[in-house]
Amino acid sequence: MFISQKTEKKFNEKLSVFRNKIINAPLLKEIDCKKVRKIIKDVQQKRDKAVSEYTRKFDNVKLTSNAFKISQHELDAAHKSIDGKLLASIKKSIKNVRQYQKQIFIGKNKKFSGTGVKYTPIERVGICVPGASAPLPSTVIMTAVPAQVAGVKEIAVVSPPRFNGSIHPVILATCRELGINEIYRIGGVQAVAALAYGTPAIPRVFKIVGPGNSWVQTAKKEVFGQVDIDSVAGPSEVLIIADKNANPEFIAADMLSQAEHAPGSAVLFTDSQQLAYDVLGHLTIQCKNLSRSQETINCLKGFSLIACFRNMKEIITAANSFASEHLQIQCGKNSRQVADKIKNAGAIFIGEYSPVATGDYFAGPSHTLPTGASARFFSPLSSNDFIKSTSIIEYSEGMLKKSADDIIRIAEAEGLDAHAKSVKIRLKK
Repeated sequence: MFISQKTEKKFNEKLSVFRNKIINAPLLKEIDCKKVRKIIKDVQQKRDKAVSEYTRKFDNVKLTSNAFKISQHELDAAHKSIDGKLLASIKKSIKNVRQYQKQIFIGKNKKFSGTGVKYTPIERVGICVPGASAPLPSTVIMTAVPAQVAGVKEIAVVSPPRFNGSIHPVILATCRELGINEIYRIGGVQAVAALAYGTPAIPRVFKIVGPGNSWVQTAKKEVFGQVDIDSVAGPSEVLIIADKNANPEFIAADMLSQAEHAPGSAVLFTDSQQLAYDVLGHLTIQCKNLSRSQETINCLKGFSLIACFRNMKEIITAANSFASEHLQIQCGKNSRQVADKIKNAGAIFIGEYSPVATGDYFAGPSHTLPTGASARFFSPLSSNDFIKSTSIIEYSEGMLKKSADDIIRIAEAEGLDAHAKSVKIRLKK
């Protein structure tokens, strides 16, 4: 879709309608939500039997409970079989992510006068890895490494058996490289339920992270409270802010890199109508050369937008309202200045040589980002999401005496006599 603020009378309305379409994309209809709840309930009640039944129904693979888990032999074989250059690149990615996650980690205990805070890693975490047409080793890296940096001792990975009745060897090799040996060849709602509630074959976890389709995201939403989750993720999305100095060929490539997710949303905000037309031309040329060209074209038509604004100030206001998952800024020497005015975005990619792919695979920050405008209140997944804090209160007799009258006064004002007396009895008041 192409809209211009200069010529469209309902420009802002159309912009809002488009954004809401993307925000609502991951939501299932109520009839499907009921199906999700039924699967979760069945797994709670019938446990491994239900997991087997739904795996056979949705993945057309028959598994007994003792076949859910990938063996160490399979992990070792996958690691030996992986292309050497690919493994070397995976190792570099792991190193970068680990270094970044260590640099931003805040989980150090602190003690003050009479109080403090204690940080403890979550004991056990589950990671969902989609069974896509191609393997997604980056999903394993970007979710597992932050957990490991935080000190999580037990990590369980689930992925549907979509590769010859099992999990793609590149996924298994990545897990093996990370020292993760608890991998289950199950996926979908039944996998989320098994992780949340536990079965005899699959011990429960305390947090579930990772991407997935609308069914998986709805299942995560349903079990939230029984376990913690990262977020409810929608389609991958990029918003590109560009001025007349930007390279239209680069921008078209960046838009296509999101649209090929199918579904994926690619949006361009610019104050240059000529740039907008040039980008449209390059989209047409480049799309023809993609292996998933038809899916990408459909995504461009259904989930993508080029919007021309009057000036950069209005672009920045709209961008903060959009709160995009990925935000690229290609405004030449003014790129950093524009970036400094962005308040809401999952990740900001500054300059024409920072494509989203750098963050997806290599730079260090996790590519598990808030989608659908949730960057207004959610943050990227990081090592800090795998720790929990415990408040520490340690008063001496002298400190209690000093504070007693205030504590008693507030407790009595709330009508909680026993609270007040728990202080009085220690000080013989």
